[in-house]
Amino acid sequence: MLSLERFPLVLDIEEQRQGEDEVAAALRLLERVLDRYPRAFQVVLGDALYLRANVFEFLLAHGKEGIAVLKDETRDLWQDVQGLFPLEEPILELCDGRERRIWDITGLESWESLKSKVRVVRSLETKTCRRQRTGKTESQTSDWMWATTFSAKVLASTIVNLGHDRWLIENRALNELVTYWHADHVYRHHPAAIIGFWLTLFLALNLFRAFVSLNIKPARRARHTDLYFAKVLFAGLHEETFHIRSP
Repeated sequence: MLSLERFPLVLDIEEQRQGEDEVAAALRLLERVLDRYPRAFQVVLGDALYLRANVFEFLLAHGKEGIAVLKDETRDLWQDVQGLFPLEEPILELCDGRERRIWDITGLESWESLKSKVRVVRSLETKTCRRQRTGKTESQTSDWMWATTFSAKVLASTIVNLGHDRWLIENRALNELVTYWHADHVYRHHPAAIIGFWLTLFLALNLFRAFVSLNIKPARRARHTDLYFAKVLFAGLHEETFHIRSP
């Protein structure tokens, strides 16, 4: 997936074959996507499952950068940075009403199988929220860590923002496809039919995203939700069809 002004676009899909894990299928998909859309994106985001040396080496070999969640306490990389964080002074910043304390550890060589050095960025985030039921104000803290191939030239706050953008993909693409585009139903149980259905959904979503992002003025987009624009488009298509069929 890639983002168009924070509107996720879906490019392709790959089936997971028998006997292989999700990462093997993802690498096969990435190889095809990089061949077809070599300039469409620069960064690949992944959860902790994709924090593997072969994934990072694959991306670097193709001139791309990678960011993956770091949360496995048994990893040497995780243990190394835990010892280094107390020695580093965090960067303090405010973002979207929350306070972030960011640690940036560069030049790590904890992966013997990874030829390149890796960088770890940690963001300890605190936000204040008011409970709707009790009206009480509470503070919530979340602790995030990412490993990345990015060099020190890229700001740590940029890596934090990119790391959080993975949820943009989850919510604005996959969740919306299931909730509003009927992706939760299999209309025909045949592999080719399932892939064809998903690719058709991807095309419809991408066209809709492109229309909203490129044809509707930002001021108007700010006043309405995507669901509003989808309903307007549907009403227009229904009216046009009705007039065509009318005698």
